[in-house]
Parts: sequence; structure tokens; C-alpha cells
Amino acid sequence: MRQVLMGRRTFIAGCALAVGGFAAIPTRASPVIGKAAEVRGKVSLRRAEKEEGLAAGAQIMDNDYVLTGTESFADLQLSDTRILLGSETELLLDSFIAGQGGTMELGTGQMVFDRPEGLPKIDLALRTTFGMIGVRGTKFFAGPNRGVFAVFVEHGQVSVDGGGVQRLVGAGEGIEIARPGDAPTETAVWKEARIVEAYASVGLTR
Repeated sequence: MRQVLMGRRTFIAGCALAVGGFAAIPTRASPVIGKAAEVRGKVSLRRAEKEEGLAAGAQIMDNDYVLTGTESFADLQLSDTRILLGSETELLLDSFIAGQGGTMELGTGQMVFDRPEGLPKIDLALRTTFGMIGVRGTKFFAGPNRGVFAVFVEHGQVSVDGGGVQRLVGAGEGIEIARPGDAPTETAVWKEARIVEAYASVGLTR
């Protein structure tokens, strides 16, 4: 499983080339979309062709690529949306507009997307090698868990497309995808122990 997840580094690079590569990003100024609210351990930010350490309070811009090291965590605040990254995680903020949505790409690792209930819905697409996750204002976990790629929804709903199959995952439910190209399993209610375990992987206490 670790080999599969690490292989997504190549996938991310290929996607970057498909849209012109990171080197093409500086042709226009990228807007500031948020900040790093908290950083623990070694966390890096790649912007265009430069990579440097990410500190708490630093600005996050469109097209930024955030990478966390071993036993490291990042808490990103994008307007009303919070994104928590676990260790050895790579996330490309492809495009994000506060209050509207956009696209992101999870390369390796795990994340929690948290948009409080009661706020207007947004349309967000999260790309992974295991499938596409469609979000409309919710809180969910995505990433490796118990040897598979898993998605769990705490509130709201997401759609998970993979292997030609779409699953709608509602509050309290999760799905699994064993390998890239496989269809997601049927939804199942997650027990508290697994939820706690998944959230702990991004440094979040339930």
C-alpha cells in the first residue's frame, strides 16, 4: 500500500505537466487564499519553482503546493474553510475561491476538509489517484486508513467517483478503495474507534 501511495508523487508531477507545469504559474500573480494557522514539525511550501519552509501565519496562495514531513502536520485556514494535513502529505491547491470552491489535488497522505455547517454550500473537486471527490460544504476525511484509501463524512455529503462507479457518502458513512482504478465499496457506517483513528492521523482530536 505504501508503494501505491508513494507512486502518486509521479501522478502529481504528470498532472502538473498536463496543465503547463509549475514553472508556468508565475506568468500571473496568484491571489492570496488563506494562511497557515498552525504548523507542527517540518512543513514545506512549493510556489512556482521555489520550495521553502512553511511557518504559522504564512500566506497561502492559489497554485501553492504544501508538503508535510514525517510526524508533521499543517492546519490551513482558507477563509471559512479549514484543511488539516497529516504527516507525509502532499496537497496542491489548484484553484480555490472563498465561498465558491474550486479544485485541489491530494497526492500522498491524508487530510480533513472542514467547512462548518450552516454556511453556504461550495462546489469543490478533490482529485486523487483513487478517484474524484465532489464536495458541497461539509467535513470529511480522505486518505490511507487501515491499508486502503478511505473517505469518511462527518456532516454533509460527498460524491466519490472511481472505477466507473459513483457513491454518495452521507453523514457518519465511509467508503474504501483498495487500489487505483477500483470502484469504491458500498457505504458503511463507521464506528467511533475508526473515526478517532482517522482524525488522529491529521493531528485532530475528536
